[in-house]
Amino acid sequence: MPLNTKDYRIDSNKTVKLAAFPTRYEGKLDKEEALALFAKLIEKFKELQALLYADGGKALLVVLQAMDAAGKDSTIRNVFGPINPQGCKVVSFKSPNAAELAHDFLWRIHQNIPRKGHIGVFNRSHYEDVLIARVKELVPKEQLKKRYTHINNFESLLTDEGTRIVKFFLHISPDYQKEQLQERLDTPEKLWKFSPSDIPERMHWDEYQKVYETAIEKCSSPESPWYIVPAERKWFRNLLVVQVLVDTLASMNLKYPEVTFNPKEIKIP
Repeated sequence: MPLNTKDYRIDSNKTVKLAAFPTRYEGKLDKEEALALFAKLIEKFKELQALLYADGGKALLVVLQAMDAAGKDSTIRNVFGPINPQGCKVVSFKSPNAAELAHDFLWRIHQNIPRKGHIGVFNRSHYEDVLIARVKELVPKEQLKKRYTHINNFESLLTDEGTRIVKFFLHISPDYQKEQLQERLDTPEKLWKFSPSDIPERMHWDEYQKVYETAIEKCSSPESPWYIVPAERKWFRNLLVVQVLVDTLASMNLKYPEVTFNPKEIKIP
């Protein structure tokens, strides 16, 4: 039975208080059932990706946002790893470089929008410019306020041109983040993932929750919705994400292109 994703989707103009959303799935679905359903959905995801590529007229953009150590990389590896890499591109957005800072904040984003027939995955995104930019006060407040409108207009443009957008906030608690950061420190193979700057960033937890709430409230629409994903059970996080993606692709009215010949008249020598 498909997972009902509506409980995790944020409707337009809905007030968002992240503290009211669970960070850990505690429903009736057990891990074994979830893994079996996940395997079936991955196969469906592969089929729909092939259909998206064959259709060639539309694209899918997936945005992943989260606090540090919430599992963006793991989500990408588990959900997008099995599909055809020829039709999927992952872009990670770090701090903007000098050339990017010399342009508007959406300049580097627009260059990485997936081409028709492809899936694009953003590990962090244009939303950093209303998240960290707000917490760190990197731009004037009046300029920052306008960015929500710019983002909505930008996403509306992409939608009108055939790119479907779906956005995920991987929701975790500060205690869970502490466990994950400590695991990185304690595991030699994961030390490279730890940065001392993670500690001062963690001190801004409450501020980041507030700016995420604002961004999700102001920038969720029927055409480009946000989903708040309880991410502390990785098997459920992966399941919810792939279910949303399968549902989204299935709703895009994708079709195989019509051929201009009669296959029954073709004889291969």
